[in-house]
Amino acid sequence: QVQLVESGGGLVQPGGSLRLSCAASGSIFSTSIMGWYRQAPGKQRELVAYITSDARSDYTDSVKGRFTISRDNAKNTVYLQMNSLKPEDTAVYYCSLNLVYWGQGTQVTVSS
Repeated sequence: QVQLVESGGGLVQPGGSLRLSCAASGSIFSTSIMGWYRQAPGKQRELVAYITSDARSDYTDSVKGRFTISRDNAKNTVYLQMNSLKPEDTAVYYCSLNLVYWGQGTQVTVSS
């Protein structure tokens, strides 16, 4: 069984930065595709970024150039560095392992 625990969310002003972390239990992390998703109030959950086991990554267009996904297989952890945050980035952010396992989510609020 895999458990995912996100951390790093919070309240930040527009233009600010946050770094989200997602720590995974179990032994399959290093061979898994890890993704960050977000869900804003009244909207569907959407993919933000993903990273493969060999560190290839991709992003949704709205965050390209601002967000960076990375992974540390030694720590079973995936990160999402978010810079130049905008109010429209406000959402609950979830990490996923192979689209099978999900974390509980962490709230990100961008507001002045």
